[in-house]
Amino acid sequence: MKKLNWIFVWVFLGVWACNSEETPAPVLPEQEVKKAIVDTMREWYFWNQELPTPVDLTQFGSNEELLDGIIFKPLDRFSYLTTQQAFNNSFVGRNAGHGFGFAFTPEERLFVSFVFSEAPAGKDGWERGWEIIEINGKSIASYKTSSGGYDFQLGPSDPGISNTFTFRLPDGTTTTRTNVKAEYQSNSVLDRRVFEEGGKKVGYWAYQSFRATAGLTPTRSQEVQNSMEYFQNQGINELIIDLRYNGGGSVAVAEQILNYLIQASNTGKVMYTNKLNSLKFSLNETENFNKIGSLALNRVIFITSRGSASASELIINSLDPYMEVVLIGDNTFGKPVGSFPLSRYSRTLQLNNVELVPITFAIANSQGKAEYFDGFPATFRVGDSPEFNWGDPRDLRLAAALQYIQDGGVSGRWANTYYKPVWEMIDAFKGLEQEFPAY
Repeated sequence: MKKLNWIFVWVFLGVWACNSEETPAPVLPEQEVKKAIVDTMREWYFWNQELPTPVDLTQFGSNEELLDGIIFKPLDRFSYLTTQQAFNNSFVGRNAGHGFGFAFTPEERLFVSFVFSEAPAGKDGWERGWEIIEINGKSIASYKTSSGGYDFQLGPSDPGISNTFTFRLPDGTTTTRTNVKAEYQSNSVLDRRVFEEGGKKVGYWAYQSFRATAGLTPTRSQEVQNSMEYFQNQGINELIIDLRYNGGGSVAVAEQILNYLIQASNTGKVMYTNKLNSLKFSLNETENFNKIGSLALNRVIFITSRGSASASELIINSLDPYMEVVLIGDNTFGKPVGSFPLSRYSRTLQLNNVELVPITFAIANSQGKAEYFDGFPATFRVGDSPEFNWGDPRDLRLAAALQYIQDGGVSGRWANTYYKPVWEMIDAFKGLEQEFPAY
């Protein structure tokens, strides 16, 4: 059987014919897309036995309302609809917008948390650690909603839309910048460097999302390859991977990373397994490790938060049976299930440019661990400190990770910095955008 190239949501390259031979019931033309959504969900949705029967299509004003009305709400926070072009662009980093993220301190001061170098914000010189004190002439507090979140009213990601930001820079000065949204190619690697700690060479890798490089076959990331070769050439003994703002992405890229990280002695052993619904059990498969490169690591330290989701959790879960895995920061999001796009199995969805991306499988590591809907708990809970740029040893989570490498533990002074944000950037997005959250 042709191997599937999954995504989390995963890019799906296999071509299968829909095996349904039922004669479709007559529907009104304006309901055809809704019927195609329901029919496709009945065939592929992981919790297809939980779908309501029958479904009154006329009760839903939009396709999005329909999907939200039929998914298995106790566990499904992830299924979504988008367009085929938006889906494909996202997984190779083709975006539009300002190209930055944000994070709050315990005092609800707002800081730039990351910037894509080729995005409008990156080209304007924005950096992690800049405090945002006004947006479009209004204070940050004025954007707070009754639910405790924030709505910054930046508008859609369409090119040409502008917003004005006032920043307080690390040196205490202020600057006001008007930034115009545009299309850009995003980078996944936000920082890489090597620290000397206690006679060890410690690699630090801030990785924002699992994006493939367009045009490469098989699917993989040139950025990942370049980073891992850099760490190999530097002769690192330890590795810290910063996934605190990583919402997921391509599992083909996650597999690439895992094969760099795993020990050579574990080549051929189970990386993870997939389980589909009872109609598609013949498509269940197991992925095994195949060592790439010469890194020889006995452990990996991850910096995590509730913004660490999906393929980020796949990396953690798959490595856990084979080496020491330490999580510093906060608990992860909790997404032990994945998806692939289904429009190719429905002519109606294809012709109407509707991409249906529901949960289609569960995933488990070599020990069968698959139920982590509450996320992976942090080994050491440490507060975020977005006021410091990448690689700054004053960054609380990085400092705690370096201390763990040197001393084998994390002191109480770091634990005392922990706080649980009431609202985080991942809460501002849904569907495809939650996988790759950025403004």
